[in-house]
Amino acid sequence: MSERGRTYGGALFDTVSHVMKAERILKETGISYKIIPVRKIVNSDCGLCVPFLQDEREAIIAAFRSHVHIRELRDLLLN
Repeated sequence: MSERGRTYGGALFDTVSHVMKAERILKETGISYKIIPVRKIVNSDCGLCVPFLQDEREAIIAAFRSHVHIRELRDLLLN
């Protein structure tokens, strides 16, 4: 899954409040982010995802660890 040679992952969450908490954490740590909708087949609970470059995966996990529950990390195909 890549866009212009970049591989993306996505952090999926159970609730919108978890996504909003993740957003606050990313702002505080200075990690670049955006929140995108995902199809119900990918995540039927909240419908939102935080995509990231695969080389940022460990930084994302470290930022969220003990602060917000990540339901799942997935590979993404972004158009």
